Amino acid sequence: MRGRASSLLTVPLLALPLAVLLGACAPAATKTAAAAPVQASTSVSSVSFYPRETGLGWTYLPEGEPAGGLPYTLRALGPTVFAGQTALAFQLTGRGADQTWYRQISAAGVHLLGFRKPGVTVRLEPAWTEAPAENAWRVGLNWEGSSRITLTSDDGKVQTQGTLRYRYDVQDRRRVSTPAGSFDVWVVTRQISDDVGGLFPQAQQLWFTPFVGDVRTPEGLLLTGRNFGGR
Repeated sequence: MRGRASSLLTVPLLALPLAVLLGACAPAATKTAAAAPVQASTSVSSVSFYPRETGLGWTYLPEGEPAGGLPYTLRALGPTVFAGQTALAFQLTGRGADQTWYRQISAAGVHLLGFRKPGVTVRLEPAWTEAPAENAWRVGLNWEGSSRITLTSDDGKVQTQGTLRYRYDVQDRRRVSTPAGSFDVWVVTRQISDDVGGLFPQAQQLWFTPFVGDVRTPEGLLLTGRNFGGR
């Protein structure tokens, strides 16, 4: 760059393009401050024990992956209807992923009605209990159940049906650190079996923090950021 700048300075003025000359005579443009990025945030006082408020957002990276990679983004989309029932939608995107879960959430727990991926919808009857009542958490707690699972393609045809069985065990409560900060988490092991081709890994571990959400998801994603505070 030094050589190029020096050569430009030695070019006779008449050799420069007319546009450059005109530009040199034009009044200097007034500098304006860069616009602040558009962001949304939710006050901690508005976040539920099981975070579900519309607009909440989380980012994740696979455990063990260096920081700075393309994140997965989870968003709370808000109320909708799934399989004829009122539900809250949560969408995960990134790296080609696109999955939306439909849940019913209250102080009595978190219940998964089903989820959708491109080309297929999965319905669970009765709903899969993903988390217990808010006041039930303790080391040693466990819960289990089973659901009838139905996979339907976008054209409305049922691809397969079967039974899904699950069990959760709360193994520990401890302090962990992730790129998003330090958290007191409940350590939970989830075991799943089904007879429709193994839609889920048989055993996974997740970390849950009240008023924050999953610090480690069952898929092995670690929390790297969120657009809201926590207690």
